[in-house]
Amino acid sequence: LNATAGTCEEMIKRAVFARELAVPIVMHDYLTGGFTANTTLAHYCRDNGLLLHIHRAMHAVIDRQKNHGMHFRVLAKALRMSGGDHIHAGTVVGKLEGERDITLGFVDLLRDDYIEKDRSRGIYFTQDWVSLPGVLPVASGGIHVWHMPALTEIFGDDSVLQFGGGTLGHPWGNAPGAVANRVALEACVKARNEGRDLAVDGGDIIREACKWSPELAAA
Repeated sequence: LNATAGTCEEMIKRAVFARELAVPIVMHDYLTGGFTANTTLAHYCRDNGLLLHIHRAMHAVIDRQKNHGMHFRVLAKALRMSGGDHIHAGTVVGKLEGERDITLGFVDLLRDDYIEKDRSRGIYFTQDWVSLPGVLPVASGGIHVWHMPALTEIFGDDSVLQFGGGTLGHPWGNAPGAVANRVALEACVKARNEGRDLAVDGGDIIREACKWSPELAAA
């Protein structure tokens, strides 16, 4: 349930309504809502057993141009300090692409406790978050089952893979679409754990899984 609203009071009303409906997750557009409003909502969610999904609408106005604004790395760190459980972080593949090393740099800044300086990934100084809770990166935007090997390799286990059209666009409906995504994910995780190179064998891994999953084959 999207709790983004014009005032903190209205946002809390929406979060309370979500809780009454037993909705487990509420969403907030943290850049349009503002950091104070986001922290207010984050505290309510943390105190009341709700997950806070962070959308980054308007980020491109701030971070897309290289001549002004600020990098999303900075916005991501500010979000971690403000509060939230998971945030859209680009995909590297799919519709919302980004540079792989730079994306992985701010993904680590979101979820790890200690990150060493690595200028090649845009991390200009060592970051020690001490006990500040991490935020899971969300890969979302134009992704589908054939992106699964790359997504598994790039984002690893501690991430959220959000398939909208990649689920609802399945020719048999949304439930088979969800099955196809899950089969593809588990096939890629299994192959990775067995030591296979997802960047090289990714297509073969998906095709092998298609042989025993009609939902994946149809996708």
